[in-house]
Amino acid sequence: MKVLISVDIEGVAGVVNPEQTRAGNSEYERARRWMTLEANAAIEGAFAGGATHVWVNDSHGGFRNLLPDMLDARANVILGKPRTLGMMAGLEYDPQLVFMIGYHAMAQSRGMLAHTINSFAFTHVKMNGRDVGEAGLYGALASEYGARVVLLSGDDVFAEETKPLFPEATFVITKHATGYASGSTLTPERACAAIRQAATDVATSHAGRDALQRATPRPVDIELRVQSTALADLFGQMPSLERVDGVTLRFPTPSVEHAVRTLNCLSAMSFMLR
Repeated sequence: MKVLISVDIEGVAGVVNPEQTRAGNSEYERARRWMTLEANAAIEGAFAGGATHVWVNDSHGGFRNLLPDMLDARANVILGKPRTLGMMAGLEYDPQLVFMIGYHAMAQSRGMLAHTINSFAFTHVKMNGRDVGEAGLYGALASEYGARVVLLSGDDVFAEETKPLFPEATFVITKHATGYASGSTLTPERACAAIRQAATDVATSHAGRDALQRATPRPVDIELRVQSTALADLFGQMPSLERVDGVTLRFPTPSVEHAVRTLNCLSAMSFMLR
């Protein structure tokens, strides 16, 4: 049984402020250690539940946050960018199960450190008319590759908005948001214990189950709202994007993968306006 673990930082226990998510300060160094500990808890639980192969995908910022020397040596670590599948790099290895650890709520929600892909550039993403955050986008990509999203962790707002997308998945709530940069959080030790146990349980329950087949890609329509008309002007240079109004663009794609890759390209483009 193969497991892919995608790990972000904003949903990690103890992380409540943007400074903790940005490299170059002591708060970040502490937070990346907590991120690594939660990743390690998920790895340990996956193996305890019967996994034979585990890949851990660093899915925050520049994708160079996890501390490999702290991780269970049985796992492989996916680091660095650019990468074709972004936060779901590792799907190429045909995992049966996907864990999303340390994830956060979508942009414009009340979740802690909430955003979608790029807080500087994007304010709203709709896929086939439905509001989605990173979990929704990348979970759909996992399904397209035939992988089941079975475990997710993050704050209570993230769990509430994401449960309808994965009704059979297990959620570990690491903290309760009271604002964008405030909330009540588990300690790292308690969060890791909860993640480890949940990972063991879900891996055990799926051991021996038949793998899903890769889905036939279906067309996906994306509507993207951005932070400024300058960004819409920039993104509108791509001929595949239709300008809807001052800050909204729309584009059709033949698959979820194409949608995710396009959004990640737009995110990278936005850096020229920073």
